[in-house]
Amino acid sequence: MFYKLIRHILFRFDAEKSHYFALNALKLLKRAGLLRLITKKTVEAPITVMGLEFKNRVGLAAGLDKNAQYIDALSQAGFGFIEVGTVTPKPQPGNDKPRLFRLPAASAIINRMGFNNDGVEALLAAVKKSSYRGVLGINIGKNFSTAVENAVDDYLLGFKSVYQLADYVTVNISSPNTPGLRSLQHGDALFDLLTQLKASQKELQSVYKKYVPIAVKIAPDLSDDEIKLLSDTFLKTAIDAVIATNTTLSRDGVENLPHAEEQGGLSGQPVKDASTRVVRRLCELFDGKIPVIAVGGIGSASDALEKINAGAELVQIYSGFIYQGPALVNECAQALAQQG
Repeated sequence: MFYKLIRHILFRFDAEKSHYFALNALKLLKRAGLLRLITKKTVEAPITVMGLEFKNRVGLAAGLDKNAQYIDALSQAGFGFIEVGTVTPKPQPGNDKPRLFRLPAASAIINRMGFNNDGVEALLAAVKKSSYRGVLGINIGKNFSTAVENAVDDYLLGFKSVYQLADYVTVNISSPNTPGLRSLQHGDALFDLLTQLKASQKELQSVYKKYVPIAVKIAPDLSDDEIKLLSDTFLKTAIDAVIATNTTLSRDGVENLPHAEEQGGLSGQPVKDASTRVVRRLCELFDGKIPVIAVGGIGSASDALEKINAGAELVQIYSGFIYQGPALVNECAQALAQQG
């Protein structure tokens, strides 16, 4: 009830301004020692995936905390792990505003943020200042100014930069808001990128005496044939995990709603079925060889269970957290813990 009241107020204002206002409010409440009064204790249901032990199966998806400024506050919302970013090697402002739109009738969000972030050095400084000790994923991308044919340079630089502080690194090649980025999901470009990242992983493991898994985040807008080709490449390059899925370019389920015509990626309930389809197909193809982390349209415990039943090992939440707050995290974590 309390969160619904807060949401009602926040939803009366610009979506991006409200986003940062809410995060800064959480940060202040954390500093004042008051945040624990409005959140429940994190569900303890440990599970090991990618060689890492997660407190529970429910994580925060990348995009909410791009610069790792709010890790400590968000860790008290019940998440079993947190993923920050997408971060690029150099700071960039992202796309022109407005670039974030709510579709409350569909519990959905459209964004065309464009990897707005303060750059990898600023993110690393924030992580170092954090007191969070749970599993931390860092999501990396390429700068807008870097040509797609040179994207591997940005990913290698980002990977090397975050390696020592990340528990796992997510390679974001599926955002629809950076021109040409999704082309990296296909053919030789994907194989070359992943091969070079795995070689870098081996070198860095030797230097830091620490193995940091690589996850790849893919789009929901893929045909069965494309999913098969992706899975073949992931198996061939021994990727550690796949995150399925990012936002969709489809507008199925939101036709004629206010803001539905806005350009950008659609997240929330309308992407749920497409995401689950990709998760299920990937898990069938992987046959247990590569774990899948499911994200997309989780707005209830039953939605989270659906992803796990489709074969996912872990789930992540973004839009559902915006619409329902920490209660959703606890509800999903409890349900998944009871399932075992």
